Amino acid sequence: MNVTTVDARGSLIAAIFLGVGLMAAVDEIIFHQVLAWHHFFDRSTLAVSLMSDGLLHAAELLMLAAGFRLFLTLSRRGALSRMHAWAGLCFGAGGFQVFDGLVNHKLLRLHQVRYVDQLWPYDLAWNGFGALLLVIAYLIWQRARRETIDQ
Repeated sequence: MNVTTVDARGSLIAAIFLGVGLMAAVDEIIFHQVLAWHHFFDRSTLAVSLMSDGLLHAAELLMLAAGFRLFLTLSRRGALSRMHAWAGLCFGAGGFQVFDGLVNHKLLRLHQVRYVDQLWPYDLAWNGFGALLLVIAYLIWQRARRETIDQ
């Protein structure tokens, strides 16, 4: 009998890649393209801003491809931990959101969520959503760890 053990760490890492790539895609498609609220780098010409969006798009596709590759490998081996993967997806998405909101928006000032007089509601929503995803990720991860220990 061939018994495959679940790879909790690998499942978490694969899904973190997917979460980062997914949230970067949502950010780029919705806020950069559809709503046109900002570009990845807004402190130069439109051509540079569009190029920066293209580079973000390339990075997001690499993250998604790497995450899917790792995810499929684990799945084919029967080593995927679904709970760890859900936690990883939320960790990746929330981590991207908070990093973007705090580092890119506030520290480096590459761009803002939206260019309006009252930024704080947008910042609160942006960073609050990311923080909520991180809390959800942590709760799922704790449950997944308990279930893994109990087995």
